[in-house]
Amino acid sequence: MFEDVKNRLRGSIAPIITPFDTEMEVDTGTLKSLIDWHIDSGSHGVSVCGTTGEPSSLSIEERELVMETAIRAARKRVPVMPGTGSANQKETLHLTKRAQEMGADAALVIVPYYNKPNQQALYNHFKTVANSVDIPIIVYNIPGRTGVNLEVKTLARLAEDCPNIIGVKESNKDFEHVNRVLLNCGRDFLLYSGIELLCYPMLAIGGAGHISATACVAPKEVADLYNYWKAGEVDKALDLHYKLMPLNDVLFKETNPGPLKAAMGMIGKIHPAMRPPMEMPSGKLYDEIKETLKTYGYLESINQ
Repeated sequence: MFEDVKNRLRGSIAPIITPFDTEMEVDTGTLKSLIDWHIDSGSHGVSVCGTTGEPSSLSIEERELVMETAIRAARKRVPVMPGTGSANQKETLHLTKRAQEMGADAALVIVPYYNKPNQQALYNHFKTVANSVDIPIIVYNIPGRTGVNLEVKTLARLAEDCPNIIGVKESNKDFEHVNRVLLNCGRDFLLYSGIELLCYPMLAIGGAGHISATACVAPKEVADLYNYWKAGEVDKALDLHYKLMPLNDVLFKETNPGPLKAAMGMIGKIHPAMRPPMEMPSGKLYDEIKETLKTYGYLESINQ
């Protein structure tokens, strides 16, 4: 079941930022341009309203707007995997059903944050969400943001009991944990890295790809990391892994997506803005981001 979708959902699934205009409203025109840029640059898919998309700063109506804009802009050229989860199950169910109605290829559903459910509660939550729709569900485990880790045994129960739970985005620095995901859920279970420095290592253990925020600045390179690996050009993949490391590091010196949005503003892709209480980086970090982009040649075309 879902074999065709599983094949299409491999590679670099770029987590798109939510652009705001000068009035701090969602800038749908820029969002459409970003989708086109990612597709032209080789991203294998796109995701909106994940962590990088600032969903906690958006209303439910705005999240629906972002999802619909992305799905329409993609025009089936690549799969779209919107983030539909929240700390509120009713909201999660609503957004996941809306994603299905809009034609999303899959839904990325985060472990509920702040309220820290136990493992049985997490199982019940994800099973309820999965049973409410027919589209594939990718579980999103990011314990550094949610305050709770979805344990491998819980995920394995979900994979066995819910046929449309077909994968997981692991923003989990515990590499032993992510190895055990494929051991317990099966090696055809889609495992994505959400940790930039683990994108390459996860491919080596059988991962399906990555959902890396760095793709928002370097979509071609992050896609090529997967392409090289798939083509068996391991040395090229490894070289690219290390080449991207300084960029990965600087983009996460403050909470994502602040440094990322600053970088995207520098390369002329967006009006760089975050909604309060989050703020854009400034001072020393701003300068460091700019200098890092220069070393990669990303500012040459706009004379910065």
